[in-house]
Amino acid sequence: MKMKKVLIAMLLVLAMLATACGGEEATEAPATDAPTEEATEAVDTTEEAADTTEEAQEEPVEAKGEIILSTTTSTEDSGLLDAILPDFTDKTGYTVKVVAVGTGAALQNGRDGNADVLLVHAKASEEEFVEEGYGVERFDVMYNDFVIVGPEADPAGLKADYGADVKGALQHIAEEKAAFVSRGDDSGTHKKELQLWEAAEMTDPGEDAANEWYTSAGKGMGDVLTMASEMEAYTMTDRATYLAMKDDLDLVIVVEGAEDLFNQYGVIAVDASVSDGINTEGGQAFVDWILAPETQELIKGYGVEEYGEPLFVPNAQIGR
Repeated sequence: MKMKKVLIAMLLVLAMLATACGGEEATEAPATDAPTEEATEAVDTTEEAADTTEEAQEEPVEAKGEIILSTTTSTEDSGLLDAILPDFTDKTGYTVKVVAVGTGAALQNGRDGNADVLLVHAKASEEEFVEEGYGVERFDVMYNDFVIVGPEADPAGLKADYGADVKGALQHIAEEKAAFVSRGDDSGTHKKELQLWEAAEMTDPGEDAANEWYTSAGKGMGDVLTMASEMEAYTMTDRATYLAMKDDLDLVIVVEGAEDLFNQYGVIAVDASVSDGINTEGGQAFVDWILAPETQELIKGYGVEEYGEPLFVPNAQIGR
């Protein structure tokens, strides 16, 4: 009987312990992945901010019409303008009508009120344009260099005998009556060529009809390179246009590296006094854009991937 009472007591204790454990489990808070109210509000706020930022980035700049850029053929033939002008339109809202001619013709377009801004490469003529009141101010933008190219056979032996001696090379071309094609269009390249003939103590070969070896084409750089290739002739070109076209030409560089072959480009907004039709605001927007560090970086990078070197070297005076 005594043993029976002990067993009953033990069972009662076990029952009480089981009830206590069950109560603790029942009161334990269940695990959940649901966010708190504060966390939900924070997520909503973040998403709204992200949506607002995305909308601001995607919203296009208001269209502001068209400006006319009168420029040399080398900036177009080299592909530079196609590469960088979309950035100008995206940032300012202006579209650009490009008139690619020789520098002399581009400056005349400015004088006639047929351009809002100029991008050319004949510094002395550009400074004269500003001094005469046609341009607001001239700024350096970028540079490359001129080279003399010719047939791979190099019949005049310029590459082997003259290297960077451009004056000696021109004198030898004239002595040998080697076929030479000139822009002959008052472009920046043509102006430079004439300066080099003068520096070589020679008159312009184009002035003497007896110089049958000398062809004055009156065409842009791309056309002249094609002519020289077809004629197996020499010509002077800016390096950028040559590199952009060389796969389609039977021409190689035979003279390069002379200090005299430096090729500086400048930008000028046409003065409002030239004509009531000048888009002064758009022209100035182009000047400010092309001198900006971001655009200078675009210029610096153009051509590197395809040609292993930039076709133009930016040198704008930032913070002018």
